[in-house]
Amino acid sequence: MNAGEKRTCDVCGGKAIGIQILGCCGSTVCEVHAEDRLKRMRPGEKMEWGACFFHRFEEI
Repeated sequence: MNAGEKRTCDVCGGKAIGIQILGCCGSTVCEVHAEDRLKRMRPGEKMEWGACFFHRFEEI
């Protein structure tokens, strides 16, 4: 984990699995609130898809 990297879900405060940026809106999200694309990614994987960006956190 990088220094200062937020690891709580913006929606519920639970343990976050990654960051998703959908166009202009970005969120740190848990397994429940993540888009399916982020849920299917491997730990540490990053993906740019059109105007969207996904980063699955490394497991700690």
